[in-house]
Amino acid sequence: YVDVVPDGYAALDKWKSGTYTLILMDIQMPEMDGLEATRTIRSLEAGQGRHIPIIAMTGQDSPEDVERCYHAGMDLHLKKPVQLCELIAAVARVVK
Repeated sequence: YVDVVPDGYAALDKWKSGTYTLILMDIQMPEMDGLEATRTIRSLEAGQGRHIPIIAMTGQDSPEDVERCYHAGMDLHLKKPVQLCELIAAVARVVK
């Protein structure tokens, strides 16, 4: 199933309360952005032996923006608008 949330705080709450296979994380969200939400998830995962794949979804694709996504702990970066075939390929790469 899919959950859609309005901001990074809600994404973090959903991650804490559910069992998810993958997170598609928008970078530009109000309250807590996707980078901070990802850093928080990675911090909480540390020591638990868990790692949920997180794919960045953003219109920003400069080398610096992509590097910020990876530095925050995201597994992949997709530029919006995303084509279905790109999304399918990305999910296949990170979900085992």
